[in-house]
Amino acid sequence: MNNEIKPILRKQANWENLYFYQKSNVLYQLTFIFTKRFLTRGDRTIDQMVQAARSGKQNIVEGSADGVTSTEMELKLLNVARSSIKELKEDYEDYITSHHLQRWMTGHERYDGMLRFCRKHNRIEDYQDYFEKWTDEEMANIALTLCHMVDKMMITYEKQKEKEFVTEGGIKERMTAARLGYRTNQREEIENLKRALEAANRRIAELEAKLKESR
Repeated sequence: MNNEIKPILRKQANWENLYFYQKSNVLYQLTFIFTKRFLTRGDRTIDQMVQAARSGKQNIVEGSADGVTSTEMELKLLNVARSSIKELKEDYEDYITSHHLQRWMTGHERYDGMLRFCRKHNRIEDYQDYFEKWTDEEMANIALTLCHMVDKMMITYEKQKEKEFVTEGGIKERMTAARLGYRTNQREEIENLKRALEAANRRIAELEAKLKESR
């Protein structure tokens, strides 16, 4: 029986179904509206925050695409995404501090409700109706919560990818395994043909012997 040859290329993850990607997309859209509503035009922080939010989202997409051939590149891009999200988190924390707003922590009357909402909802459709209604304090605290959740989810996802890399190897290892599997299959096919030929030769010899006896 032939050995199964494992595919060289991995199946690409559908990043749109990843909860941390969905939340990162919410972060990008929320940040775009937040900077438009609450930051003064010309403030360099606007571009900084929007670009950090976009980088977080886009590097998840690029990492998932590159993961087809390279787990190493996927992990690098996911780490870039995490760094961007952390940078965005710092900007929201600075905004809260500089504008003397409240950071909603454990014990705050709005904290538990905010946490439940962010845990339950992942897609932009669940948030966008509030973008023009929330105050800057509400938006900033929602954004900080999403930043934290995205980071934690990505840590778990990266650990899973690291485990896959250890057990399955990179593309070079998979290419080597595929070549070895192909050669093994070839050897098995040759051996099967040899055995079939030997059996045929034995059968011919038996028939020739019977033919001589009948004469």
